[in-house]
Amino acid sequence: MAEHYFTSKPQSEHESIQLTADIFGREFVFMTDAGVFSKNAVDFGTMLLISSLEIKPGDRVLDVGCGYGPLGIAAAYLAGHAGSVDLIDINERAVSLAKQNAALNNLANVRVWQSDGFAQVTDVYDWIITNPPIRAGKKVIYPMVEQAYEHLKPGGGLMLVIRTKQGAKSMEKKMHEVFGNVETVSLKGGYRVLKSIRN
Repeated sequence: MAEHYFTSKPQSEHESIQLTADIFGREFVFMTDAGVFSKNAVDFGTMLLISSLEIKPGDRVLDVGCGYGPLGIAAAYLAGHAGSVDLIDINERAVSLAKQNAALNNLANVRVWQSDGFAQVTDVYDWIITNPPIRAGKKVIYPMVEQAYEHLKPGGGLMLVIRTKQGAKSMEKKMHEVFGNVETVSLKGGYRVLKSIRN
C-alpha cells in the first residue's frame, strides 16, 4: 500500500519533478517529489481554492498542510510585501520543497516549518487556508477546524476546499458548529470551497 503523504518522514524513493502553473496570470514554478500530495500537477481542488482566496495586501496568512507550497505561495503573492504567509506541514519532504519553491518564485514574505497540525503554531492570523488531508479522517481534520478558530483574529476567516462526495456536508456542519457560520464560496468540478469567519 502506498504511504500517505501526511506521514512525517516519507520513505518513498526521491523522484524530483519541476512543474509550472498559471496562477493569477503569472507562471509559478514548483519542485515536487514522491511522497508529497499531487506531485505531478497542482490539483484541481487547490486551484479552485486559490481562485477563491480573499486575501488582501498586508494580510497574515497560515497554510495548514502546505504540501510543496502552491496554495501558500499563491497566498503570499496576494498578501504582498506588507503581508506574510506561514506554511506548515507534518511531512518534512513537503516542508523542504515548500522552502525551495518560495525561493524559486522570489517570495520573501514566506516562512515554512514542520508541524503536526497546529502543534508548532503560536501566532494568530487574518486567514487560515487549507486543502485538508481528507484521507487522514475526521479525527485529524476536525481538530484542524477547532484549532483554526483559536488561531484567527476576530474577523479572520478559515477557507478550505473539499470534495463534495468526501464529506463536504459534514465539514459544513462542523465549521458551523465551531464558528457559528459557514458559506459555500465556490462549487465546481465536484469540489466546494467553504468559508467561516471568526466573529
